[in-house]
Amino acid sequence: MDYYVYVLKCSDGSFYCGIARDLGKRLKEHNGIIKGGAVYTKTRRPVFLKYYEKLDGRSNALKREFEIKKMTHQEKSNL
Repeated sequence: MDYYVYVLKCSDGSFYCGIARDLGKRLKEHNGIIKGGAVYTKTRRPVFLKYYEKLDGRSNALKREFEIKKMTHQEKSNL
């Protein structure tokens, strides 16, 4: 099964990284268009999709998410 690892740029300039099966739906959740989303992004709307990768399997997506979360702000900006 395919998963997406994504990085959002928030209205305050910060980044949020996550994984999802349906990237379009997840972005709508983060922006409050439909119910859901993360507590972190609820106070930093609107959020914009900065970067994404399509990976095979949840395990691979979680590993990549962990790698991205360890990156500095500048490294995430360069994605």
